[in-house]
Amino acid sequence: QVQLVESGGGLVQPGGSLRLSCEASGFTLESYAIGWFRQAPGKEREGVSCIRHTDGSTYYVDSVKGRFTISRDNAKNTVYLQMNSLKPEDTAVYYCAIKRGLLLRLFSWEYDYWGKGTLVTVSS
Repeated sequence: QVQLVESGGGLVQPGGSLRLSCEASGFTLESYAIGWFRQAPGKEREGVSCIRHTDGSTYYVDSVKGRFTISRDNAKNTVYLQMNSLKPEDTAVYYCAIKRGLLLRLFSWEYDYWGKGTLVTVSS
């Protein structure tokens, strides 16, 4: 059974940093990518970043480029999202998800398994 467990969310002041973790287990996909999505109150879920497990190639949406960094530790089956220079508009529940294949895209319907999310609140 595939499980994705996010951690690392919390309350942080604007300009601060957080590192989210996504620990994956229970799957044996040969090729996959893991993505981070977020959903702010009253808004639709949006993609943030994704990483290919084979070569570590990454993709970011424009709103987080230069501030967020996605990385992976294949030995630990864990993907990280380092978030710096956080803004109030980054406040959301952050989810990680896994998709088959190697294409780096953030279409939520392509992702088969999802974690339950971790809340990030950016506020002074």
